[in-house]
Amino acid sequence: MHTKNPFAKDYDFNTLIKEYPPLSEFVFVTKYGNKSIKFSDQQAVKALNSALLRMHYGLTYWDIPEDNLCPPVPGRLDYLLHIADLIPKKDIRLLDIGAGANLIYPILATCHFGWDCAASEVDKDALKNAQEIIDKNSKLSNIALRPQQFKNSILENIIQPDDAFDIVICNPPFYKNRFEAEQKNKRKWQNLKLEEDEGVNFGGRSNELWYKGGEEAFIKKMVSESVHFKNQVHWFSSLVSRKENLKNIKRAVNKTLPTEVKIVEMEQGNKKSRFVAWTFR
Repeated sequence: MHTKNPFAKDYDFNTLIKEYPPLSEFVFVTKYGNKSIKFSDQQAVKALNSALLRMHYGLTYWDIPEDNLCPPVPGRLDYLLHIADLIPKKDIRLLDIGAGANLIYPILATCHFGWDCAASEVDKDALKNAQEIIDKNSKLSNIALRPQQFKNSILENIIQPDDAFDIVICNPPFYKNRFEAEQKNKRKWQNLKLEEDEGVNFGGRSNELWYKGGEEAFIKKMVSESVHFKNQVHWFSSLVSRKENLKNIKRAVNKTLPTEVKIVEMEQGNKKSRFVAWTFR
């Protein structure tokens, strides 16, 4: 993890449970004598997220519908910490593309860094849930939600003529279609030696999980649209889950003649990830 990530150390479950008692029903002692939760259980991860957000950032409410993705807070913060390294200023204005029902990036950007955030989302139910999180936490009141009315657009119709953003972030849909998503999830269940009904944390709605052509196509679309907003955004960025997609994505970025392109590698435990960032400034 990033050296500045406060979640890099083991969780203090005793303190977390004091902050958020419902977490206690999911905590167990491992054979090594450490306390943990089953990270394949979405309800357990939701409870842990609620406890972390309450203890570290003072959020009194955070919840998502059962059929939405449940993001791990530490890994999401890592992306933002690397963004902070990329942009050495304090008063950052951020746009999150596809904030989802969980709203996790704007929450962390607001609470951990004090950034000014806007967030887009195409799913009306997800927007409703995100707005509920904002309404129930006064410290999130400055987050502006922007509905994406056109499913084939990413930046267009979201970035307005008078907007100026320091950074655009995005966690794009990974898969090409439902079949690929289901096959990958079955593989995860098998690798973790889980029964299929235990793999609930690998859920998610269609717009969260797949896009025609997968993440490569989504990011290429984002890249092509970014040209129209090169004078309004300093850095554009997107997570890239599959390393094999980097070559084609970077080629697509370079065709738009940016002044700089960066591939930033990230590591959380055994998981390796990365994001691509480009600027026309």
